[in-house]
Amino acid sequence: MAIVKQGDALTSPKLQPNAKFVQDGYGLIVGTLTFKVDKAGSSAIFYRGSPCPISAFSFCKMHKASVELGALELDTWTAEYVGIGGGLSVTNPNTSMANGLTAENITSHPNFFEQATGFSVGPIAGLPSDFGGAYDDSTLGPPVTVISSVTNKPVVVPSSEGYNGACFETGMGGRFIGFVDPEVPELFGKTQYLAATTTYSGVIYCTALATVQGLLSNLNTASSTRSWGGITLVPEWGLSGTGDFGNRNLLSQINVEEYGLLYKVIYEIRYSKDGWPALVYRNI
Repeated sequence: MAIVKQGDALTSPKLQPNAKFVQDGYGLIVGTLTFKVDKAGSSAIFYRGSPCPISAFSFCKMHKASVELGALELDTWTAEYVGIGGGLSVTNPNTSMANGLTAENITSHPNFFEQATGFSVGPIAGLPSDFGGAYDDSTLGPPVTVISSVTNKPVVVPSSEGYNGACFETGMGGRFIGFVDPEVPELFGKTQYLAATTTYSGVIYCTALATVQGLLSNLNTASSTRSWGGITLVPEWGLSGTGDFGNRNLLSQINVEEYGLLYKVIYEIRYSKDGWPALVYRNI
């Protein structure tokens, strides 16, 4: 039996009722629309970047579409549109914070050379000035070879020792050899300690390529605020400011992918209470 077609010829896609739009809470809007079209009709509107046909959401552009080849020469298209609401060009940062411990060299401990704030005892090793200007000769540490200031030739001398069996190459410090006093078992043989680490991971969406390029140019820079180049990446509950060594937030990773006509930026920020030294990292 031949197909009898009546009503709208559906030579172009016909938008169906019950279109659905979801706002993710940070400004990104995702819409799902369904269309019906005759098998011989046009599918020209289904391309990435095609504007949403609903005027109130015309700022949303097509990300992807799929088609179900139905019976009676009638196809059903489902299209996804994405955009940023409120006339904004960048969404609010969708950010999470991870806090934990990681192994660091013991000499980087804030209580290593001088007693740090918050520690009731210390310092761990002390400074040469605590010993009259130079660490004492060690009876427990290994001998070391240095260049004599008199003969300018190698000479074997005792290593030097601060508090708690902390052993150094010279009386003024130099290379840290390790903890050599077995009567301090909590430190004997240790070379590392567990330091607190804080990392932010987040996502923003933006409309402008210039925004993406600006963030890429700020990779490996430290900020004292919650933003880089005017783009906020750390939410209001996040930490910021300046420590003893530099700005506290380091933009450590930027990954970019296209999402419709938007740019999805996935980033990571490392927080340091003491700050990232301006001698090593660009502070902005």
